[in-house]
Amino acid sequence: SLWHSPELLSDIQDGYSVSGHLLICFSSGYFIHDSLDIILNHQSRSSWEYLVHHAMAISAFVSLIITGRFLVAAMLLLLVEVSNIFLTIRMLLKMSNVPSPALYEANKYVNLVMYFVFRLAPQAYLTWYFLRYVEVQGQGAFLTANLLLLDAMILMYFSRLLRSDFFPSLRKGSAGRDVDGEKFLID
Repeated sequence: SLWHSPELLSDIQDGYSVSGHLLICFSSGYFIHDSLDIILNHQSRSSWEYLVHHAMAISAFVSLIITGRFLVAAMLLLLVEVSNIFLTIRMLLKMSNVPSPALYEANKYVNLVMYFVFRLAPQAYLTWYFLRYVEVQGQGAFLTANLLLLDAMILMYFSRLLRSDFFPSLRKGSAGRDVDGEKFLID
């Protein structure tokens, strides 16, 4: 949507495209489906962070679908999904114990770059934009609060990624176990 209509970026609050609207509708459906899958497969306890994230995304996206406002902001936020490709490759490499550590090492650095470009940068830009330009009442206040909570989650995940891949000595607790238990296998 943004590639074909870059002029949308000049109006984050009221810019609109049919493809962008459909993207937000489809993404909402994905978040609903994934949440139901987590709940129905009794993974809620171990995946509560995903459920919180999905609840925030669903509520924000539904408000955007209904009002038709801030669709461009949602499209920018969906850029974070690009970095999921490399996070998933990372997880699969860790789980499969691939004999070639060079592949994991290469993905580790690509993953870091993608995390900056597609997660941290869009999130920081939108947070700055909302805090500076969006009226903090009604939908604007709701979306700003959502952004700030997502900021905290993204920074927490980034911290875990750095500890796990770049500073493994920091993950060890006094008993020699990972600080977050086995969670580093899936983070």
